Amino acid sequence: MKKEQVVNCQFSVWYPIFKKHSIKSVILPLPQNVIDYLLDDGTLVVSGSDHNTQQSHANNSDSDAEEDIQWSDDETTTTVTAPEFPEFTSKVQEAINALGGRVFPKLNWSAPRDANWIALNSSLQCDSLSDIFLLFKSSDFITHDLAQPFLACSDQDSPDPVINYELVLRKWSELIPGGEFRCFVKENKLIAISQRDYTQYYQHVWKQEEQICHAIQAFFSQHIQYNFLDEDFVFDVYRDSQGRVWLIDVNPFGEVTDSLLFSWEELTGGGEIAQQQEGPAFRCTTSEVTVQPSPCLSYRIPRDFVDLSTGEDAYKLIDFLKLKKSQQEDSEEEEEEANASLSGS
Repeated sequence: MKKEQVVNCQFSVWYPIFKKHSIKSVILPLPQNVIDYLLDDGTLVVSGSDHNTQQSHANNSDSDAEEDIQWSDDETTTTVTAPEFPEFTSKVQEAINALGGRVFPKLNWSAPRDANWIALNSSLQCDSLSDIFLLFKSSDFITHDLAQPFLACSDQDSPDPVINYELVLRKWSELIPGGEFRCFVKENKLIAISQRDYTQYYQHVWKQEEQICHAIQAFFSQHIQYNFLDEDFVFDVYRDSQGRVWLIDVNPFGEVTDSLLFSWEELTGGGEIAQQQEGPAFRCTTSEVTVQPSPCLSYRIPRDFVDLSTGEDAYKLIDFLKLKKSQQEDSEEEEEEANASLSGS
């Protein structure tokens, strides 16, 4: 996989080519100060007035001036706010309204699929910039896009292409997971199709394999083949209840893209899949016995940590900071006792 292939899979590159076969979307340039905010691990609260948090702060006349926070029983309240981006917020809200008030957000390549656990509805559906920021700042996929999009490329000796980062807002559509499929193209030939949500068993997918393959093959031949910038790539589609196929995403042909029910060794080697002439190999979860846990489960964390990261529970934050301060004081006392013991000996 070359860096040029990764560049060609950016949403703003492929979407204009296949726009009439995909979901309506708006692309907005991402300002540098927003990129810096998304990459800042130190920001505790999410930008947006609806996510500002109240924290208890204590005044202590005997406090050390160098300490940032001191706690006592006499607590007063102060408001902690995140950075604001009024001009960008206005553009985003205008785009969201134009798309019906609900959107699916992503960057140049990735969507924050690993962060839906942090949303109140466990969904990637957003209706404001603060919703988007909450997902983006919780997503390793988004961080990868921003920090190291070319990490898995084979031509590491060549300079990294300049990337203009963009926020992609897609009109929210209720897609049934059993209708999503990932398609692998090698040398402009569709060689493999995998059920996208392979963690579940969908009886209709197993029973309609032939119809599904035929519909996707026809869609590929009529609209995708030879129209993309590379001859090796991966594309995701959705087959709706009427049998129509829609293009959802395009990804690089390489290990940075999940091969789902295939292996990359199978897809890149000269074995049965690569040599198959009759049509693409098709794989789906064939029974309840083969159902697997979602790979995104590994990104989830305990609810208490979610409350801390979002500021939803100010008392948990207070208790956490008190605990950290107490631990620091205990550590300092132990160190002083150890030093006194050494000096006494």
